Amino acid sequence: MTFNLLIVDDSKTVRAVIKKALRMAGVPTNEVHEAANGQEALEVVADHWIDLILADINMPVMNGIEMIQRLFADDSTSSIPVIVVSSEGSTTRIDELKKSNVCGYVRKPFQPEELREALLAALGNPDE
Repeated sequence: MTFNLLIVDDSKTVRAVIKKALRMAGVPTNEVHEAANGQEALEVVADHWIDLILADINMPVMNGIEMIQRLFADDSTSSIPVIVVSSEGSTTRIDELKKSNVCGYVRKPFQPEELREALLAALGNPDE
């Protein structure tokens, strides 16, 4: 089984690092979409089937928190799992995210295996 993923981060370099980490970790992907902010991410979700979103928090135009709130408020997108990939270290912010039904948190910098574990926990193990 392969997955359609959306990587949301304002840094093109970070998006490339996440894509490379996914390949290195052997995550079975089909389509990997990218967005530079929450607004672009919502547009991608409106036009494509997305199985999981990997999102940063601090971005221009629309931050990750607002994007997550909009996703979860819409019945057509509320079931898409979101994993936050951020350098945010605030325990208050992380607790807020966990309360908003975010299914995982990976702190930058990360190892490919950490990303894989978070994805498999959110999507289930495709090898089973």
